[in-house]
Amino acid sequence: MHLARFPRIRLAHLPTPLEPLPRLGEALGVDLWIKRDDCTGLAGGGNKTRKLEFLLGAALAEDADTLMTQGAVQSNHVRQTAAAAAAHGLACEIILEERTGSKAPDYVGNGNVLLDKLFGAKLRTVPGGTDMVAELETTAAEARARGARPYVIPGGGSNAIGALGYADCARELVVQADDLDLRIDRIVTATGSAGTHAGLVAGLQVIGADIPVLGIGVRAPKEKQEANVFKLAEETAALLGRPGQVAREAVVADCDYVGEGYGRVDQGVIDALTLAARTDGVVLDPVYSGKAMKGLIALSKQGRFAGETVVFLHTGGAQGLFGYESEIGAGL
Repeated sequence: MHLARFPRIRLAHLPTPLEPLPRLGEALGVDLWIKRDDCTGLAGGGNKTRKLEFLLGAALAEDADTLMTQGAVQSNHVRQTAAAAAAHGLACEIILEERTGSKAPDYVGNGNVLLDKLFGAKLRTVPGGTDMVAELETTAAEARARGARPYVIPGGGSNAIGALGYADCARELVVQADDLDLRIDRIVTATGSAGTHAGLVAGLQVIGADIPVLGIGVRAPKEKQEANVFKLAEETAALLGRPGQVAREAVVADCDYVGEGYGRVDQGVIDALTLAARTDGVVLDPVYSGKAMKGLIALSKQGRFAGETVVFLHTGGAQGLFGYESEIGAGL
Protein backbone atom coordinates (compact mmCIF):
# COMPACT_ATOMS: atom_id res chain seq x y z
CA MET A 1 0.00 0.00 0.00
CA HIS A 2 2.09 2.87 -1.38
CA LEU A 3 0.08 6.00 -0.62
CA ALA A 4 2.78 8.41 -1.82
CA ARG A 5 1.42 7.75 -5.32
CA PHE A 6 -1.59 9.92 -4.49
CA PRO A 7 -1.63 13.72 -4.07
CA ARG A 8 -1.82 14.53 -0.37
CA ILE A 9 -1.78 17.65 1.76
CA ARG A 10 -0.77 17.04 5.37
CA LEU A 11 -3.45 18.33 7.71
CA ALA A 12 -3.60 15.87 10.59
CA HIS A 13 -1.60 15.34 13.76
CA LEU A 14 -0.53 11.74 13.16
CA PRO A 15 -0.28 9.14 14.46
CA THR A 16 -3.27 9.64 16.73
CA PRO A 17 -2.95 7.97 20.14
CA LEU A 18 -3.99 4.39 20.82
CA GLU A 19 -4.85 4.26 24.52
CA PRO A 20 -6.52 1.94 27.04
CA LEU A 21 -9.88 2.83 28.60
CA PRO A 22 -9.43 1.02 31.92
CA ARG A 23 -12.42 2.34 33.87
CA LEU A 24 -14.91 2.17 31.01
CA GLY A 25 -13.58 -1.25 30.04
CA GLU A 26 -14.00 -2.48 33.62
CA ALA A 27 -17.57 -1.17 33.69
CA LEU A 28 -18.36 -3.07 30.50
CA GLY A 29 -16.31 -6.20 31.23
CA VAL A 30 -14.20 -5.68 28.09
CA ASP A 31 -10.49 -5.11 27.47
CA LEU A 32 -11.21 -1.77 25.81
CA TRP A 33 -8.88 0.59 23.95
CA ILE A 34 -9.53 3.79 22.02
CA LYS A 35 -8.03 5.09 18.78
CA ARG A 36 -8.17 8.85 19.27
CA ASP A 37 -9.12 10.20 15.88
CA ASP A 38 -10.82 13.02 17.71
CA CYS A 39 -7.22 14.26 18.06
CA THR A 40 -6.37 14.76 14.39
CA GLY A 41 -6.04 18.48 14.98
CA LEU A 42 -7.77 20.31 12.14
CA ALA A 43 -10.64 22.49 13.42
CA GLY A 44 -10.74 20.57 16.67
CA GLY A 45 -10.09 17.18 15.10
CA GLY A 46 -12.19 14.31 13.81
CA ASN A 47 -12.14 11.52 11.27
CA LYS A 48 -12.76 13.73 8.23
CA THR A 49 -9.27 15.23 8.50
CA ARG A 50 -7.65 12.01 7.26
CA LYS A 51 -9.99 11.96 4.25
CA LEU A 52 -9.41 15.63 3.52
CA GLU A 53 -5.65 15.12 3.24
CA PHE A 54 -6.25 13.16 0.03
CA LEU A 55 -9.30 15.11 -1.13
CA LEU A 56 -7.54 18.46 -0.75
CA GLY A 57 -4.48 16.97 -2.44
CA ALA A 58 -6.63 16.02 -5.41
CA ALA A 59 -8.32 19.46 -5.43
CA LEU A 60 -5.02 21.34 -5.53
CA ALA A 61 -3.67 18.96 -8.17
CA GLU A 62 -6.67 20.01 -10.31
CA ASP A 63 -6.01 23.72 -9.62
CA ALA A 64 -9.34 24.16 -7.83
CA ASP A 65 -10.05 27.48 -6.14
CA THR A 66 -13.18 26.38 -4.25
CA LEU A 67 -14.07 23.39 -2.09
CA MET A 68 -17.74 22.47 -2.33
CA THR A 69 -19.56 19.90 -0.21
CA GLN A 70 -22.75 19.10 1.68
CA GLY A 71 -23.95 17.65 4.95
CA ALA A 72 -26.49 17.87 7.73
CA VAL A 73 -26.79 21.14 9.66
CA GLN A 74 -24.39 19.99 12.40
CA SER A 75 -22.02 18.21 10.02
CA ASN A 76 -18.52 17.51 11.33
CA HIS A 77 -17.34 16.97 7.77
CA VAL A 78 -18.48 20.45 6.76
CA ARG A 79 -16.62 22.03 9.69
CA GLN A 80 -13.35 20.33 8.79
CA THR A 81 -13.76 21.03 5.06
CA ALA A 82 -14.33 24.72 5.78
CA ALA A 83 -11.19 24.79 7.93
CA ALA A 84 -9.09 23.00 5.29
CA ALA A 85 -10.24 25.50 2.66
CA ALA A 86 -9.43 28.46 4.89
CA ALA A 87 -5.98 27.08 5.72
CA HIS A 88 -5.11 26.84 2.02
CA GLY A 89 -6.68 30.03 0.72
CA LEU A 90 -9.62 28.40 -1.04
CA ALA A 91 -13.23 29.50 -1.07
CA CYS A 92 -15.71 27.09 0.48
CA GLU A 93 -19.37 26.66 -0.45
CA ILE A 94 -21.57 24.46 1.70
CA ILE A 95 -25.09 23.06 1.37
CA LEU A 96 -26.64 22.13 4.73
CA GLU A 97 -29.64 19.80 4.85
CA GLU A 98 -32.24 20.21 7.59
CA ARG A 99 -32.05 16.45 8.03
CA THR A 100 -33.27 16.20 11.60
CA GLY A 101 -35.98 18.85 11.27
CA SER A 102 -34.77 20.60 14.43
CA LYS A 103 -35.32 24.35 14.61
CA ALA A 104 -33.80 24.73 18.09
CA PRO A 105 -31.61 27.87 18.26
CA ASP A 106 -28.58 25.95 19.53
CA TYR A 107 -28.90 23.38 16.73
CA VAL A 108 -29.20 25.88 13.86
CA GLY A 109 -26.74 28.45 15.17
CA ASN A 110 -24.23 26.93 17.58
CA GLY A 111 -21.75 24.04 17.50
CA ASN A 112 -20.45 23.21 14.05
CA VAL A 113 -22.58 25.88 12.36
CA LEU A 114 -20.88 28.63 14.35
CA LEU A 115 -17.49 27.21 13.39
CA ASP A 116 -18.46 26.95 9.70
CA LYS A 117 -19.18 30.69 9.75
CA LEU A 118 -15.98 31.41 11.67
CA PHE A 119 -13.94 29.68 8.94
CA GLY A 120 -15.63 31.86 6.32
CA ALA A 121 -17.66 29.22 4.51
CA LYS A 122 -20.63 30.31 2.40
CA LEU A 123 -23.62 28.38 3.77
CA ARG A 124 -26.95 27.57 2.16
CA THR A 125 -29.66 25.53 3.87
CA VAL A 126 -32.13 23.23 2.10
CA PRO A 127 -35.09 21.21 3.44
CA GLY A 128 -34.70 17.68 4.74
CA GLY A 129 -35.15 15.05 2.04
CA THR A 130 -33.53 17.16 -0.68
CA ASP A 131 -31.52 15.17 -3.25
CA MET A 132 -28.18 16.39 -1.95
CA VAL A 133 -26.12 14.84 -4.75
CA ALA A 134 -28.18 16.63 -7.40
CA GLU A 135 -28.16 19.85 -5.36
CA LEU A 136 -24.38 19.72 -5.15
CA GLU A 137 -24.02 19.09 -8.89
CA THR A 138 -26.28 22.05 -9.70
CA THR A 139 -24.38 24.34 -7.35
CA ALA A 140 -21.05 23.28 -8.85
CA ALA A 141 -22.35 23.96 -12.38
CA GLU A 142 -23.45 27.44 -11.32
CA ALA A 143 -20.00 28.08 -9.83
CA ARG A 144 -18.27 27.00 -13.05
CA ALA A 145 -20.57 29.26 -15.07
CA ARG A 146 -19.36 32.29 -13.12
CA GLY A 147 -15.72 31.29 -13.62
CA ALA A 148 -14.92 29.45 -10.36
CA ARG A 149 -13.02 26.17 -10.31
CA PRO A 150 -14.84 24.05 -7.73
CA TYR A 151 -13.70 20.69 -6.44
CA VAL A 152 -16.77 18.75 -5.35
CA ILE A 153 -16.45 16.59 -2.25
CA PRO A 154 -19.28 14.13 -1.53
CA GLY A 155 -21.02 14.15 1.84
CA GLY A 156 -18.70 12.89 4.54
CA GLY A 157 -15.77 12.96 2.13
CA SER A 158 -16.80 9.40 1.39
CA ASN A 159 -15.47 8.33 -1.97
CA ALA A 160 -12.47 6.16 -2.78
CA ILE A 161 -10.04 9.10 -2.62
CA GLY A 162 -11.29 10.12 0.82
CA ALA A 163 -11.34 6.53 2.06
CA LEU A 164 -7.58 6.33 1.41
CA GLY A 165 -7.27 8.22 4.69
CA TYR A 166 -8.70 5.26 6.57
CA ALA A 167 -6.77 2.69 4.62
CA ASP A 168 -3.77 4.59 5.97
CA CYS A 169 -5.32 4.59 9.45
CA ALA A 170 -5.62 0.79 9.28
CA ARG A 171 -1.90 0.52 8.63
CA GLU A 172 -1.13 3.04 11.39
CA LEU A 173 -3.27 1.19 13.91
CA VAL A 174 -1.69 -2.18 13.18
CA VAL A 175 1.81 -0.72 13.57
CA GLN A 176 0.85 0.82 16.92
CA ALA A 177 -0.67 -2.43 18.15
CA ASP A 178 2.44 -4.36 17.14
CA ASP A 179 4.66 -1.87 18.99
CA LEU A 180 2.50 -2.39 22.11
CA ASP A 181 2.34 -6.20 21.69
CA LEU A 182 -1.42 -5.68 21.60
CA ARG A 183 -3.51 -8.26 19.80
CA ILE A 184 -6.70 -6.58 18.56
CA ASP A 185 -9.71 -8.87 18.26
CA ARG A 186 -12.14 -6.29 16.92
CA ILE A 187 -12.47 -2.63 15.89
CA VAL A 188 -15.75 -0.87 16.62
CA THR A 189 -16.66 2.48 15.10
CA ALA A 190 -19.58 4.53 13.83
CA THR A 191 -20.65 3.93 10.23
CA GLY A 192 -22.60 6.57 8.32
CA SER A 193 -21.51 7.92 4.94
CA ALA A 194 -19.29 4.80 4.78
CA GLY A 195 -15.84 6.26 4.09
CA THR A 196 -14.27 5.55 7.47
CA HIS A 197 -15.68 2.02 7.70
CA ALA A 198 -14.86 1.19 4.06
CA GLY A 199 -11.35 2.61 4.26
CA LEU A 200 -10.57 0.59 7.38
CA VAL A 201 -11.87 -2.62 5.83
CA ALA A 202 -10.02 -2.05 2.56
CA GLY A 203 -6.79 -1.13 4.32
CA LEU A 204 -6.89 -4.13 6.65
CA GLN A 205 -7.68 -6.49 3.77
CA VAL A 206 -4.94 -5.08 1.55
CA ILE A 207 -2.24 -5.42 4.23
CA GLY A 208 -3.49 -8.86 5.28
CA ALA A 209 -4.42 -7.94 8.86
CA ASP A 210 -7.12 -10.29 10.11
CA ILE A 211 -9.02 -7.82 12.31
CA PRO A 212 -12.83 -7.68 12.06
CA VAL A 213 -14.46 -4.23 11.93
CA LEU A 214 -17.93 -3.72 13.38
CA GLY A 215 -19.68 -0.56 12.24
CA ILE A 216 -22.46 0.75 14.45
CA GLY A 217 -24.93 2.40 12.09
CA VAL A 218 -26.15 5.96 12.59
CA ARG A 219 -28.66 6.28 9.75
CA ALA A 220 -29.36 3.56 7.17
CA PRO A 221 -30.74 0.05 7.79
CA LYS A 222 -28.26 -2.83 7.93
CA GLU A 223 -28.69 -4.20 4.39
CA LYS A 224 -28.29 -0.78 2.77
CA GLN A 225 -25.41 0.24 5.02
CA GLU A 226 -23.42 -2.92 4.41
CA ALA A 227 -23.98 -2.62 0.66
CA ASN A 228 -22.74 0.98 0.68
CA VAL A 229 -19.67 0.11 2.73
CA PHE A 230 -18.79 -2.94 0.64
CA LYS A 231 -19.09 -1.03 -2.64
CA LEU A 232 -16.81 1.74 -1.39
CA ALA A 233 -14.35 -0.71 0.17
CA GLU A 234 -14.08 -2.49 -3.19
CA GLU A 235 -13.51 0.83 -4.98
CA THR A 236 -10.85 1.81 -2.44
CA ALA A 237 -9.01 -1.49 -2.74
CA ALA A 238 -9.08 -1.16 -6.53
CA LEU A 239 -7.64 2.36 -6.26
CA LEU A 240 -4.86 0.86 -4.13
CA GLY A 241 -4.14 -1.62 -6.92
CA ARG A 242 -5.82 -4.59 -5.26
CA PRO A 243 -9.15 -5.12 -7.04
CA GLY A 244 -11.23 -7.98 -5.67
CA GLN A 245 -9.31 -7.96 -2.38
CA VAL A 246 -12.27 -7.22 -0.10
CA ALA A 247 -14.34 -10.17 1.07
CA ARG A 248 -18.06 -9.46 1.45
CA GLU A 249 -18.09 -11.08 4.90
CA ALA A 250 -15.52 -8.52 6.08
CA VAL A 251 -18.23 -5.82 5.99
CA VAL A 252 -20.45 -5.98 9.08
CA ALA A 253 -22.81 -3.29 10.36
CA ASP A 254 -25.14 -3.34 13.33
CA CYS A 255 -27.88 -0.78 12.76
CA ASP A 256 -30.02 -1.52 15.80
CA TYR A 257 -28.92 1.60 17.70
CA VAL A 258 -29.96 4.37 15.29
CA GLY A 259 -32.96 5.20 17.48
CA GLU A 260 -35.49 7.61 15.98
CA GLY A 261 -33.18 8.56 13.12
CA TYR A 262 -30.03 10.34 12.03
CA GLY A 263 -28.98 13.05 14.44
CA ARG A 264 -31.80 12.28 16.87
CA VAL A 265 -30.66 12.03 20.49
CA ASP A 266 -32.28 9.58 22.87
CA GLN A 267 -31.59 8.68 26.48
CA GLY A 268 -29.39 5.77 25.41
CA VAL A 269 -27.06 8.19 23.62
CA ILE A 270 -27.02 10.56 26.60
CA ASP A 271 -26.22 7.63 28.90
CA ALA A 272 -23.36 6.59 26.61
CA LEU A 273 -21.96 10.13 26.51
CA THR A 274 -22.19 10.32 30.29
CA LEU A 275 -20.58 6.94 30.96
CA ALA A 276 -17.60 7.65 28.68
CA ALA A 277 -17.13 11.10 30.21
CA ARG A 278 -17.41 9.98 33.84
CA THR A 279 -15.21 6.90 33.61
CA ASP A 280 -12.23 7.82 31.42
CA GLY A 281 -12.93 11.49 30.69
CA VAL A 282 -13.67 10.84 27.02
CA VAL A 283 -15.90 13.34 25.21
CA LEU A 284 -18.02 11.80 22.46
CA ASP A 285 -20.46 13.42 20.05
CA PRO A 286 -24.24 12.90 19.93
CA VAL A 287 -24.55 11.87 16.27
CA TYR A 288 -21.76 9.38 15.51
CA SER A 289 -19.42 8.29 18.30
CA GLY A 290 -22.19 8.59 20.91
CA LYS A 291 -24.40 6.17 19.00
CA ALA A 292 -21.46 3.88 18.35
CA MET A 293 -20.75 3.84 22.09
CA LYS A 294 -24.44 3.24 22.80
CA GLY A 295 -24.17 0.13 20.64
CA LEU A 296 -20.86 -0.98 22.14
CA ILE A 297 -22.31 -0.69 25.66
CA ALA A 298 -25.43 -2.68 24.78
CA LEU A 299 -23.48 -5.41 22.95
CA SER A 300 -20.97 -5.65 25.81
CA LYS A 301 -23.81 -6.23 28.27
CA GLN A 302 -25.06 -9.00 25.97
CA GLY A 303 -21.62 -10.70 26.17
CA ARG A 304 -20.82 -10.03 22.52
CA PHE A 305 -17.19 -9.10 23.23
CA ALA A 306 -16.44 -11.59 26.01
CA GLY A 307 -12.73 -12.38 26.12
CA GLU A 308 -11.91 -9.90 23.35
CA THR A 309 -9.61 -6.92 23.12
CA VAL A 310 -11.68 -4.23 21.41
CA VAL A 311 -10.50 -0.93 19.91
CA PHE A 312 -13.13 1.81 19.72
CA LEU A 313 -12.24 4.22 16.93
CA HIS A 314 -13.35 7.67 18.08
CA THR A 315 -14.44 9.67 15.03
CA GLY A 316 -14.54 13.03 16.86
CA GLY A 317 -17.35 15.56 16.63
CA ALA A 318 -17.49 16.89 20.20
CA GLN A 319 -17.97 20.38 18.73
CA GLY A 320 -21.48 19.29 17.81
CA LEU A 321 -22.39 18.85 21.47
CA PHE A 322 -22.99 22.58 21.70
CA GLY A 323 -25.69 22.28 19.06
CA TYR A 324 -27.55 19.82 21.28
CA GLU A 325 -27.32 21.52 24.67
CA SER A 326 -31.10 21.85 25.02
CA GLU A 327 -31.57 18.11 24.54
CA ILE A 328 -28.51 16.70 26.27
CA GLY A 329 -28.64 19.11 29.18
CA ALA A 330 -32.23 18.08 29.93
CA GLY A 331 -31.23 14.41 29.95
CA LEU A 332 -28.32 14.67 32.35
